[in-house]
Amino acid sequence: MNLHMLILTENACFKAGKTITPKGIMVHSTGANNPNLKRYVGPDDGLLGKNQYNNHWNQDKPGGRQVCVHAFIGKLADEGIATYQTLPWTMRGWHGGSGSKGSVNDTHIGFEICEDGLTDASYFNAVYKEATELCAYLCKEHKLDPMADGVIIGHYEGHKRGIASNHADPGHWFPKHGKSMDTFRAEVKK
Repeated sequence: MNLHMLILTENACFKAGKTITPKGIMVHSTGANNPNLKRYVGPDDGLLGKNQYNNHWNQDKPGGRQVCVHAFIGKLADEGIATYQTLPWTMRGWHGGSGSKGSVNDTHIGFEICEDGLTDASYFNAVYKEATELCAYLCKEHKLDPMADGVIIGHYEGHKRGIASNHADPGHWFPKHGKSMDTFRAEVKK
């Protein structure tokens, strides 16, 4: 895993300062054809590259929305793959919304995998591997069993459980490469 840290201190979520005791991890994918970390993480630390539009998430309300995740996985300026931690792991993120049974934000760490055009197998395999390594690390750090019910879930699974908004990620992408959340959890456990 290629883990870096750039905490989004200007994001309203960070400023709210609420904490959680992590009970699980929610896997997201961005839903946009832009695999570059600089789109979401900023300012440039010398590895990310400059975001010419300055529309990264290190601002009060990115795009006018209240959103923030604990990490992003995607491409650096040199095309390498990395994970950027963007919130402390025990800070309450704004990543999953809520459902009829509450909010995943109160219980789960959330991270985004930056999507590309969804067809590049080499990019997918690299970010998928990075994501399984991140989850293995987080499970070890927070004493979580990756195979236990509800510990590692995709956003769409959170919606089915009544704890997240209605999104398809990453269930629309993983199957294109022969993967699923079940194979993901099994690979985290290895």
